[in-house]
Parts: sequence; C-alpha cells; structure tokens
Amino acid sequence: MGLSFYTFVLFFLSLYIHFSYVKSRSLNDISLAPSLAPEAAITPKIQSSTSRVFDVRSFGAVGDGVTDDTQAFKMAWDSACDNDETATLLVPKHYTFLIQSTIFTGSCGNGVVFQIEGTIMAPDGPSVWPKGMSMRQWLVFYRVNGMSLQGDGVIDGRGAKWWDLPCKPHKGPNGTTLPGPCDSPVAIRFFMSTNVTVKGLKVKNSPQFNFRFDGCHGVHIDSLNIKAPSLRMIVFWSQWWLGVINVDIKNITCGPSHGISIGSLGMKNTRACVSNITVMDSFIKHSDNGVRIKTWQGGLGSVSQVKFINIHMDTVRNPIMIDQYYCQTKGLCPNQTSAVRIHDITYQKITGTYDYRTPPMHLGCSDSVPCTNLTFSDVELMPSQGQNMLSPFCWNAYGDLQTLTIPPVFCLLGGNPESFAESIDHSQC
Repeated sequence: MGLSFYTFVLFFLSLYIHFSYVKSRSLNDISLAPSLAPEAAITPKIQSSTSRVFDVRSFGAVGDGVTDDTQAFKMAWDSACDNDETATLLVPKHYTFLIQSTIFTGSCGNGVVFQIEGTIMAPDGPSVWPKGMSMRQWLVFYRVNGMSLQGDGVIDGRGAKWWDLPCKPHKGPNGTTLPGPCDSPVAIRFFMSTNVTVKGLKVKNSPQFNFRFDGCHGVHIDSLNIKAPSLRMIVFWSQWWLGVINVDIKNITCGPSHGISIGSLGMKNTRACVSNITVMDSFIKHSDNGVRIKTWQGGLGSVSQVKFINIHMDTVRNPIMIDQYYCQTKGLCPNQTSAVRIHDITYQKITGTYDYRTPPMHLGCSDSVPCTNLTFSDVELMPSQGQNMLSPFCWNAYGDLQTLTIPPVFCLLGGNPESFAESIDHSQC
C-alpha cells in the first residue's frame, strides 16, 4: 500500500545543533569534491553596500525548471567563495533551478551567504539521476566555515519516485521490504563544517533525510518549514565514526508524522554515541510516534542525558517509546546480546492524548543491557477516545517516578541492577 500523503510540517523556531565526531572520516568515503569551476565569463551586475551579490543568472543559470543549471551554480559558488569581501550567492525569486548532485567546497574565508529566494529542484527520481554520481546525497557543503543557508525560497527534493523503490518498508506485505536498489539521497548535507546557520527556508519532499550534519560544530537552525509524507520524522542519527552531542530543540509543531526519534542506532553491530539532547516546548499531533529512542540489537555505545520537556501530544500512538528491538522487517532480525546502552533519560511534563489502540508508554529495553535512570514527572496522557486507559508496557526498564503519572507506570523497576552496573564498559563512548 502506498504512502499516505498527509502534510508533515516541522516548524523550527529556535534550534541549536552542535554535532561532534568521535573519529575522523576519510574523504574517500564521500563523493570527491568537484574541481574548481573556470572563471566566470560574465560579471555579476548586482552589488550591495555590505555584501557583493553573485546572482546565479549572471553565470548562465536559466531557472526554467528544465535546463540543468548545475554548472552555473558551481561557478557562482566558486566566485563568491574566492571573493575577499562578504559575499552573497543569490538564487532569485520567481525562478526554478534544476540542480544535479553537487558538492560546494570551502573553505571560504568571507562567510558566504547562500540566499535562496526562488526554488532549487532535484532531478525527478532515480531513473534520471546522472550516471556515476552518488545516489546518497544531493546538495553537499564540505568544509565551509561561517556560512549561512537562508531565505524565503524552496528546496524541492522531488522524493516521490525514491519513496516508491521496492526496498522501502511500505512496499512489501505487512511492512516488509522487497529486493531491489535502495540508495536514496539526503537532500542537504554539511560535512566537516563549522559555525553554520540554516534559516527560514521551506524544504519539501526530500528523498531521504532533509538535513544531515557530519563532523560539524556550531550549527544553528532557525525557522524552517519542512513538508513530507506523514511517515517521516525528525531523526538524530549517529554512525560509528560520529557522535551526536549537545542538541537543543525548541518550539516544534510536528504532524501528521512519524514523530521525533533518536535512532535507529547500532545497526549491523555499529557503535553509537548520543548525549546531551534536549527537546522541549513542542507539539506532536496525529502521529505514529511521539518521542522515541530506537536501537538495533547487537549495537554498542550509549544514549544518555536526554531530556524531553513540556511536550503536548494530540492523538499520538506511542507518545513515549524506547524500542531496543528495532527491526525494519519484522521477524527477520536475530536476537543478539550486545546493545546500545540507554540511561539518564528524563520525561517531564509530557501531556495530552494518545491513540487508544496502543499503550501511552512503551519501554522495551534490552535483556542484557537494561535501560537505567529513566525519570518521569508530570506525565499525563489520556486516551483520545473512550474511557479505557491502557497500562504502560515495560521490559527491563529501571528508573524513578518523581510525581504521580497518568497512567501510573507500575511496571518501571526501581533502583539500578547491581550486576549490570559492575559490568559497564565506560570506554564505549
């Protein structure tokens, strides 16, 4: 059955992200940066008293939504990046620019502003993706410093044909996958970059993740409007060579959607290190999940110091969920003893209504690596229909109820399992 195309809107009013990496990654693991573009034959005409403006049309971009404008964008970028003054690369309004998979390479010493007022559009699906180009990323910014990606324009990933690849979970019976190609591009990726601002843009229909930040420091995201099918979500995702630390998210309105998730982590026995994450003052409505932490069996590392504060739910399935048995194809993931450790997680003032078909809280922790120091206070979740209140589900979950919760979490175990505490490998992260 196909995806249900309800609108999924994430509105970021103030979001600060600071990603750090545990190990460096070889440049060979990503697509090589393009060679420097030739000197522009046309001198941009637009000037500013505070910033020199490089309009992509002055470098040959057409903006009719059909012509390939990739080379014009690369030329405008190289000219702006090489400019000694503060520079603005302008994507003007009322135009739609078709751009192929591209890497914009720094570092630019002047703090380039990538100003999008029109529309930037990806190729329409895998069949027209250029041969030899990575199918895992679309627009990449590599080693940029002090850059701003901003404007009132639109970034359109044209993801519908990617979502229909046979490997996607919704394509097979009962949520299973089918054989076939599966690579899908991240819409916008920042790699090994610092002091980056992303602000004000509308992003829609990404083939995969909307944004991905790898090995980045000091990323500020503000006032984004993201639209995608309802089975999409906000995700914090860490691969073995990277960690995700110090993330503060506020004022998100999300739904219909797949919720806010940390994970999935630990796939194929990899290490994940996620810590100091705060999500607060947000609203999730008509979604499959609320706030969720999900890990594969067999992973390593930890998720810790995570706080979910003042989040209101409206008819949400699984408003609070920890799933350490995550598997994309049900019944086909073998049991494993190792697991990503989940500890020191706070749920404070989580209120609203849950879909009456599922429990309001699902704390499914690993048999061998229990969840510890889970803290609940001022949690009040009522069924969206009827008076039948379902009981929370717990498995090997330890923590503390600081206030009375509705419904009561009688299944939460108290204290800390001593045998486990003695065996913790603190060097994992």
